[in-house]
Amino acid sequence: MDTGNTHLYTVDEFDNLMVHDVLRDVFEALEERGYNPVNQIVGYLISGDPGYISTHRNARSKISKIDRNTILEILLKTYIEKTK
Repeated sequence: MDTGNTHLYTVDEFDNLMVHDVLRDVFEALEERGYNPVNQIVGYLISGDPGYISTHRNARSKISKIDRNTILEILLKTYIEKTK
């Protein structure tokens, strides 16, 4: 990494990085507790019920701070970009 130069991030880039980091943390926390992370996260995104997300490693708190529509939008954009 070049630490000698300033890198400019757009708000979209920052949001994407933040959401990806939170989803990775939540995924790992759910996995550690023996849950199927994909099923749990999808259940949360569809229903809005935070009970789908464990409190382990503050996963529920982390994901609850992000609007569900924002998460879905970023997931869809990332998927579409990777499948082009």
